[in-house]
Parts: sequence; C-alpha cells; structure tokens
Amino acid sequence: MTLIFPNNAAQAVVTSLVHKARQSVYEAETDLYKNNVDPFSALIDSMLQGIPLSNWVMQEKVRQSQKTLQNCIGNFHQSVIASFDGWEDLGTGKIIDIRNKDRNIVAEIKNKYNTTKGNHKIQIYRDIKATLYQPDHNGFIGYYVEIIPSGRGAKTLYNKPFVPSDNTKNGERVIARDDIRVIDGRSFYKIVTGAEDALSQLYKALPEMIRKALNDSSIKPENETLFSELFEKAFS
Repeated sequence: MTLIFPNNAAQAVVTSLVHKARQSVYEAETDLYKNNVDPFSALIDSMLQGIPLSNWVMQEKVRQSQKTLQNCIGNFHQSVIASFDGWEDLGTGKIIDIRNKDRNIVAEIKNKYNTTKGNHKIQIYRDIKATLYQPDHNGFIGYYVEIIPSGRGAKTLYNKPFVPSDNTKNGERVIARDDIRVIDGRSFYKIVTGAEDALSQLYKALPEMIRKALNDSSIKPENETLFSELFEKAFS
C-alpha cells in the first residue's frame, strides 16, 4: 500500500524540524556555556576517553544540539499524524496531544519508550483518564504512544492496557482498563493511516524531504546499509 501524506504536510513538518535543528546547532556553537558546563565532569570524561579537552568540547556541542533535536522529534510525529484527515493536533502544553473525534481516539505522543521517566507515566495515565471522563470524549480510547518501542523482536509491537505504577500507593500498578492503552509507533501509525508500513515509509522518505528543506540535492545518508539497519534494529 502506498502512503501519501496529504497536501505535502510531511514536507512542511520536516522543513520546520530542519530549521529548528540548524538553530540548535548554531546555539550550541555560539553559547556552549548557557547550561553551565561542569568543568569537573569535562576533565574526568576527557581523560577517561583519552581525548583533548578541545575534542570534549566539540562532543558537548553535538550532545547539546542533539538534546534539543530529540525534544523536537515528538512534536514532529505529532504534526505528521495531525496532517491526516480527522486528526487534530491539540498543541503543546495541552493535556493530550492528538485527537480524532470521528474515530473516538485521543493520544499522548512520546518519541521513545524511555523519554518519560517511570514516575511521570502515572501522570500521563491520569491525564488520559481525566480526558476520557470529559463529556465530549465519552466512549473514546486513550493511547500513550511510544514511537520508538521498548523490547526486541515481537515485543516491539504492542497495543495493550497502560498500567503504570502509582508511587502514591507504594508502587502498586493501576487497574487495567481497555480504554487506556500503551502502543508502539508502528502500530499507531497503522491505526492513523491504515498502512502496515506507514512508519517505515515515512523514514524512507525523510532523506528526500531533508534535501528539499536544505535545498541541497547532494546530501544523502553516507551508508545506505546502515540507514536501513538503524530502522530495523529499532523496530525488529
């Protein structure tokens, strides 16, 4: 099945992401010390790696820009999903990220299974639960979406009740509900688009969309085998 992203929406989202990424690189280059770099950590880490401090500083610049980029990726998926008919991006800072009124679905999107710490997952559960109790969400299903899944092999595909631990009750897990679920990225993209390989198609389309965003047709993944392998390692 060929997946077509509506109205070039995915390209617009990627272009916005690329601009934010370039800005984060610029900020890391021009203001490395805005986050108050720990000189003790810098010295010890550089010596353990056996590299000059100047090399460590370059690594730190990359790390800071990558952290900013990672924060943008969740919003990237949120915006791509919202580009499909019926799907609505509720915006940052809202209780829930995505909604589809026609299909009775609300969802909280996270880029990776470990993006949210364990003690914060209970709050996501409560937010979804509170949303489902709202009159205009009667009969909805709420999803906690982990785009990059936990586990390997068959465990990378899951769509099951979301039962995080509640620290206010000595770590006891909440009671499972069929209408509050945790789901991996591939499975949720399939729900959104109807295409089994929607997430894979998005990944494979990214290089061309990045080239367009940068207006540079010469840029491409340096290693095509590794390009495919990175996706397969994450989702198989």
